[in-house]
Amino acid sequence: MNQRTELSLEQQFSIRSFATQVRHMSHEQAQDFLVKLYEQMVVREATYQEMLKHQWGLESDPNMA
Repeated sequence: MNQRTELSLEQQFSIRSFATQVRHMSHEQAQDFLVKLYEQMVVREATYQEMLKHQWGLESDPNMA
């Protein structure tokens, strides 16, 4: 995962815009935002894992237990 993906200009702009918004937050606002962002990342990862399990047919069958 050391290989960095090249971002589009739109994605680069989005990151700069995000950075500007964060710089204008108070310390407490930034901390709260960071926790919420991390929660969303964890949920997204779990969702991707479930989607991949379903797509690849790796779901456990309750009738097989």
